[in-house]
Amino acid sequence: MRREPTARQLRLATELRRLREAAGLSSREAAALLGVSPAQITHIESALAGVSEQRLRRLASHYACTDAEFVDALVAMATDRTRGWWEEYRGLLPTSFLDLAELDHHATFLQEVAILYVPGLLQTEDYARAVFSARVPELAHDELELRVRHRMRRQQANIPYELVIHESALRIRVSDRAASRAQLAKLLELSLADTITVRVIPFDLDGFARAASAMTYAGGRVPKLDTVVRDVPHGSAFIDSEAQLGAFRTRFRKVEAVSLAPERSRDFINRLAKEL
Repeated sequence: MRREPTARQLRLATELRRLREAAGLSSREAAALLGVSPAQITHIESALAGVSEQRLRRLASHYACTDAEFVDALVAMATDRTRGWWEEYRGLLPTSFLDLAELDHHATFLQEVAILYVPGLLQTEDYARAVFSARVPELAHDELELRVRHRMRRQQANIPYELVIHESALRIRVSDRAASRAQLAKLLELSLADTITVRVIPFDLDGFARAASAMTYAGGRVPKLDTVVRDVPHGSAFIDSEAQLGAFRTRFRKVEAVSLAPERSRDFINRLAKEL
């Protein structure tokens, strides 16, 4: 029995429960189809216990799920035994940090909208340290440095990444002038990478009513397994319902549509850097 399931394990459990409910079966009926106790189905659907490939495929068949690609993706989640680098931080940092790193590792792409801060995946070390230093209550020095090291390690993910960032995030000085200048320089450098696209939303844009649109959209192996991450006071909220995923896809497209093109965005960032 797992004591602390990861966000990825919880997502698998949620998808299996959704399939069962869509089939109109109770957990007792699902257990009878597998020849196990209802408690075992409950444990699987709460991520307290894993599920084998054979049993997962049998459940999908009993649930009349004909989406083979989706079932294969669930099997991959159920049978993955990867011990990622983030496990080094288990018991040292909040689990939300580990869940974010695991999400990065398995994502097929990332799309982000940033309004007030440069996103963690593109932060300099000094910028990240300033962000964590502003936390109330203050972090102990060792934990602060652990968080900074973890954030820098996350930046090694090499997948397609699209960022739409508001001018406010580029102008707010989380530290001093030198740190802000270095952060803009890093953004300019990273925006030239083949896998990274940066677009800016300037202050003078008319009718920008989506200032609360900050989010990270992580692509799954199949669209049904996409995930949206939003900041909450004590960590990160993972959103995965199909209706909400559709709404966030639309939200990202609308925000992207009003942003500057990548080349104009680089010119814009370069101008801000020269002002500092």
